[in-house]
Amino acid sequence: QQGPRERPFQSAGSGVIVNAREGLIVTNAHVVENASEITVTTQDGRDLKAEVVGSDPPSDVAVLRVKNAQRLVEIAIGDSSRAEVGDFVVAIGNPFGLQHTVTYGIVSGLGRSGLNPEGYEDFIQTDASINPGNSGGALVNLRGELIGVNSAILSRSGGNIGIGFAIPSNMVKSVTDQLVKNGEVRRGVLGVNISTLTPETAENLGVKDDTRGALVIQVVEGSAAARAGVKAGDVVTSVNGQPVRTQG
Repeated sequence: QQGPRERPFQSAGSGVIVNAREGLIVTNAHVVENASEITVTTQDGRDLKAEVVGSDPPSDVAVLRVKNAQRLVEIAIGDSSRAEVGDFVVAIGNPFGLQHTVTYGIVSGLGRSGLNPEGYEDFIQTDASINPGNSGGALVNLRGELIGVNSAILSRSGGNIGIGFAIPSNMVKSVTDQLVKNGEVRRGVLGVNISTLTPETAENLGVKDDTRGALVIQVVEGSAAARAGVKAGDVVTSVNGQPVRTQG
């Protein structure tokens, strides 16, 4: 006679202490999604209760706070824009529940996108072994600085095949600052629909063969882009001096 009952379940992920004084920990938004109770286990074996300060699913970043925690050590945050393909990196996390596991590899690629079309992506690709449970853990350079937060893998089996992705530390820091200050991320709206400029499209538009960038497909009337004079058919090749290669 009884209907279906909800059953509690547990899942595990990883996190990075970014502010020891305030007890702030960064992890992935998908790690704490739908969580009713969060426990942080430190390297010295302490279990600390944590609450969500804020979560931003589009960037897959969440911030937790543990209260009255003593003897926390925060990580130094590096400049992810200085990372280069071929740099050696170390991934730290909790794969398959194996706490405080460390793996190493190199930066395999930069500026990766296309994994989640609805998200904000600028992933660092690495071949350091990343498996389920590594999500939210640190990707560290050889100076011991955080340059990324591990977020996703490409795999047919669910295990590591050497293609992992981390959110760059510069993006993590920006999102974290807003989550701590506002509890959410407030983003401006450009008012454009864009796509990657392909060689075929470039030929049709009469653009140089070697031009790369983002093609403006549509401009929303009255938007910031429209007020700035952006028009459909324009090709964005750089933003603030940084080259734009694709729509991501």
